[in-house]
Amino acid sequence: MPFLGQDWRSPGWRWIKTEDGWKRCEPCSSELEDENNKLNNISHTIILNDGEDIYSAEDCEFASKKRKKDHFRNNAKSQCFYREKWIYVHKESTKERHGYCTLGEAFNRLDFSSAIQDIRRFNYVVKLLQLIAKSQLTSLSGAAQKNYFSILDKIVRKVLEDQYNPRLIKDLLQDLSSTLCNLIRSVGKSVLVGNIDIWICRLETILLWQQQLSNLQMTKQVNNGLTLSDLPLHMLNNILYRFSDGWDIITLGQVTPTLYMLSEDRQLWKKLCQYHFTEKQFCRHLILSEKGLIDWKLMYFALQKYYPIKEQYGDTLHFCRHCSILFWKDYHLALLLKDTGHPCTANDPDSCFMPVSPQHFIDLFKF
Repeated sequence: MPFLGQDWRSPGWRWIKTEDGWKRCEPCSSELEDENNKLNNISHTIILNDGEDIYSAEDCEFASKKRKKDHFRNNAKSQCFYREKWIYVHKESTKERHGYCTLGEAFNRLDFSSAIQDIRRFNYVVKLLQLIAKSQLTSLSGAAQKNYFSILDKIVRKVLEDQYNPRLIKDLLQDLSSTLCNLIRSVGKSVLVGNIDIWICRLETILLWQQQLSNLQMTKQVNNGLTLSDLPLHMLNNILYRFSDGWDIITLGQVTPTLYMLSEDRQLWKKLCQYHFTEKQFCRHLILSEKGLIDWKLMYFALQKYYPIKEQYGDTLHFCRHCSILFWKDYHLALLLKDTGHPCTANDPDSCFMPVSPQHFIDLFKF
């Protein structure tokens, strides 16, 4: 007898109630944009740091012809990705559930595309993509890798339009391009999922993004009202003390001479070092100035090379220890409707929630 329906073990369709009755929710499709015209201006030969060519001219010529035919198969039906606010993290097979929740599955199902539009979650998603680029890129499935580059494309477009935190994206693209070059040179082409010409296109796209970000010009805001320079010194000083990243302090100090003077304050950098590092770590890497005093600014950047700094995010994913569910918490719904962000069965749901850092997100799926 032929099997005509869905697998009985599947979670089934999602339905919403409307005025016309119940309607089925269709999964959202995530399509990669066609950038053939832009990529034609980029050289088809990707060069390693030591000057070695990854691909020969014949490979690049073949990739160019292939790109003209179907770049990333844009004309075909693209891979569909669910946009869910929570997923169940199961690490073993049961009678009700078969298999495991992998990193690629979680990355596909959780709604990262909408998360990058939220300024509270933007840095969190970028940091997660950077960690995946450094060590977990090969563990993603082909669909997850395609979704990865789709989200990365949206991030780059947002930065080019809004000019929000381009330094963070530059670091991400640098790590991603270095990882791809090392994988192809040291490990071999077989470790990468998909046809090799697809990865040539992706490397060229990364190079294009890096060029666009390098040529990014910050638009000058025309405002006849109150500006940052009009604030009193104690308020400007309080703003600087709110930063947890030394590069943000240096960037703000380049705006005006007054801000530069405040950004060089020894007490400011001392507080920053004390926030991120311990006293034992100070003693191992003491740096003295010409006057014999501790140079806290140089200390901060020196310690940063040896020890991780504390991460701060406006919003993160949360994990429910009671339900083993990973979810985005909507604070507006939580306040208005007492919505926990997922169907929690605990008597006191808030006591079961724990924020999930980008590294913790990756560690959840290591078996």
